[in-house]
Order: sequence, then structure tokens, then C-alpha cells
Amino acid sequence: MINEERWFKFSLCQQMGHIGSEIARARIWEDKNDLKSRNQALERAFELIDITKDDVRLYKRRRELCYLRELLGDKYIDAAVYNTSLKDLEKYCLDFALVANKDK
Repeated sequence: MINEERWFKFSLCQQMGHIGSEIARARIWEDKNDLKSRNQALERAFELIDITKDDVRLYKRRRELCYLRELLGDKYIDAAVYNTSLKDLEKYCLDFALVANKDK
């Protein structure tokens, strides 16, 4: 369980980078055909997204976060409605991490 007080001190770019790290873990486990571990990493990503949605500073980004959660949910249940890969979602989130590192 993540400490919300600490989480809310991170910038959006840092938060998205952490979410991207969980998605990267999920992709690695998926590549190894370990769906149990993939789903555990996705569940951690869901948790981080949900906490991020509660960050009052990011109210205007809530729709984007909900859409990301919906795309991950599609992968979690293997529905293939959106035909988005974990690699695509990982890249989307980790691009934020690059900005966060650049800002240091």
C-alpha cells in the first residue's frame, strides 16, 4: 500500500512514471506468459492510478487517468476492445518519467 501523503508530494510526471514502471513489470511478466504476476503488477498500477485520481491538484487530468485505467482494464481481462498493447501504455507513462528526470 502506497503512502498517499508521500504520493501527493510527487509531480504528475513522477506519478505517471511510477505507474509506467508497474505497466513495464506487467509487460515483462506477460512476455514470460506469467499471467498471475502480470495481473499483480496491473493491480498495483490500478492502485496507483486510483490514488493519483484522488490528488486534488490533478482534477483536470482525471478524465485522462480514467481513460488510462480503462485501457489497462481492457488488458487485464483480455477483452481486446481497444487493441492497445502494454508496451504502448508503458511508453505513454514512461514519457512522463523522462520529463520528470529532465526537470531535476
